[in-house]
Amino acid sequence: MPDERNLDELKRLGAEGPATDEIARLYHRAFREFGALALWSSQLAQHPTAADALAITQSLRVEGDINARRLAERIEELCRAAL
Repeated sequence: MPDERNLDELKRLGAEGPATDEIARLYHRAFREFGALALWSSQLAQHPTAADALAITQSLRVEGDINARRLAERIEELCRAAL
């Protein structure tokens, strides 16, 4: 059965505690690769939560290229699995 929780629900669930190592790695990768292009209005968290990672996915989708979009999809997929 597909996970039907929306991003706001997932952000609320992911606000506490650190993100998994894989989510944190992808979060930091997003800032390294797409910060100037897509995440210029976002603040980098050194120890992100899943909510922090989910918060940047919309900007990656809208402001970034196809590679940024794919990264956003992977972050969302991992967050859904973790939450």
